Amino acid sequence: MSTPPFLDLPACAAAVRLATTRGEFAALRAEPAGPVRGTVLLVPGFTGSKEDFIGLLEPFSDAGFRAVGYDQRGQYETGGPADQDAYALPELALDLLAVTESLTAEGAGLPHLLGHSFGGMVAREAVLAAPAPLPWASLVLLSTGPGPLDPPEADRTRMLMDALPVWDLETIWQVKQQMAAGEDDSTEELAPELSEFLHRRWLANVPQALLAMGERLVGQADRTDELAAVPLPKLYVSGEADYAWPVEEQARTAERLGSRHVVVPGAGHSPNAEQPDRTAAELLAFWSSVTTG
Repeated sequence: MSTPPFLDLPACAAAVRLATTRGEFAALRAEPAGPVRGTVLLVPGFTGSKEDFIGLLEPFSDAGFRAVGYDQRGQYETGGPADQDAYALPELALDLLAVTESLTAEGAGLPHLLGHSFGGMVAREAVLAAPAPLPWASLVLLSTGPGPLDPPEADRTRMLMDALPVWDLETIWQVKQQMAAGEDDSTEELAPELSEFLHRRWLANVPQALLAMGERLVGQADRTDELAAVPLPKLYVSGEADYAWPVEEQARTAERLGSRHVVVPGAGHSPNAEQPDRTAAELLAFWSSVTTG
């Protein structure tokens, strides 16, 4: 899971509820102090939340971009039903389309879409399902893959999926903590507020959502060729030490998409949280290149 660099919102940002045709979604929203050059819509990954993008909000706002990151259905402060079918990938893509529609209804133009990890799968599904003309100005795939997770990470995801019908989320959390401590004694201890947040966020997940998302992560079909045919500016961004999908696989996927591939130094699977300033600079350069006005 992604660990935010901090939790206090910058002055430009606020926690909001986004009203859509598919219900309300918890979100973080940052507004520029001056003229708005564009809007960016941020979709978090498996076991993540809107807070995964908190380190990007101020750089985006300072550059004139409105930023909105939201908890998907079943994540943290959005919640959802105890029905696994509600979290099928097409359903989450419809949620994303509804959130997009709520933003474009404000008259701020087409948002730039960014999906991190599993959020990248949701973003791809939405782009492929949306009718023309597309309601986005561009697409960024951040630390995601063309298909299933790398085998070692897929095995860990299957272990979680096997545990979910048997144990409650608190028990799974405690086991995960014990396993993490045994794997790496050199892991830097988190600040108490971050540890408490990660625990609270984990317990707020809907187990059926975790199961549905996990199924996609270990069994997703490669739809890169379909996405390559969509006339939308695209950028692929990876951390230099991603553990979920090999960076080489992500580079090949970017080539197949006909997009530029950026590797963020000093980052693993979550450049947005691990190297927010470097990641923001790359994203802003891309959005500026495709933003008019």
